[in-house]
Amino acid sequence: MKKRFWEIDFLRGVAIIMMIIFHSLWGFNYFYKFDILLSSGFWKIFQIATASLFLFLVGVSLAVSNIKKNVHFIKYLKRGLKIFLFGLIITLITKFVFPNNFVIFGILHLIGVSIIISYIFRKFKYLNLIFGTIFITIGMILKNYVVNFNWLLFLGLKSNNFYSIDYFPIFPWFGIVLIGLFFGNLLYSSSKRNFKLKNSSENLIIKFGCFLGKKSLIIYLLHQIVLYCIFLILNIAF
Repeated sequence: MKKRFWEIDFLRGVAIIMMIIFHSLWGFNYFYKFDILLSSGFWKIFQIATASLFLFLVGVSLAVSNIKKNVHFIKYLKRGLKIFLFGLIITLITKFVFPNNFVIFGILHLIGVSIIISYIFRKFKYLNLIFGTIFITIGMILKNYVVNFNWLLFLGLKSNNFYSIDYFPIFPWFGIVLIGLFFGNLLYSSSKRNFKLKNSSENLIIKFGCFLGKKSLIIYLLHQIVLYCIFLILNIAF
């Protein structure tokens, strides 16, 4: 059984809370025509920080789970395809609810693909800091280009008329996963924590955050449905 480090679960729980906050604000804009500026300024930084924390922890967790030698590719493939399938479910649901801006290559699609292709990078360890920086740099460059097709969306190339409520292409976002791999190998080699940390796992706030972190996938899958139902009920009531 994979050893768990409470601080990783807790940080993932923090990311879940940040995500719910941002999606709630988006819902207020969409359903109630609030004018909360989410595409720039503080809330845009907040969104980027939330996604970056999630993806960084994906990389750290992959490093921790890769401590055992001779991990077979099929393990990465099965795990990645499972997450990617959940991403496709989100695509179908949002296609029904938001037909004009549904999720095409969102964060679950990216995580699924990242888990699979991270197999190639699993032994590079400290070189992943360089590879991660390269992916991010290429992504920043591609952001400045517009094409007249959308079949390379997953890489970061998109047309002028493309819009999705959740879009995380491989460039630059897989770079964050690789940087997480780097820090995971640096901080958690040999199945142990390589730094001193006070054991706060019994603190109630920490325990709650860890609980959310352990259930992050199911919370991600269900929270948008719950938020949608809440907004519908409030719409009817008021």
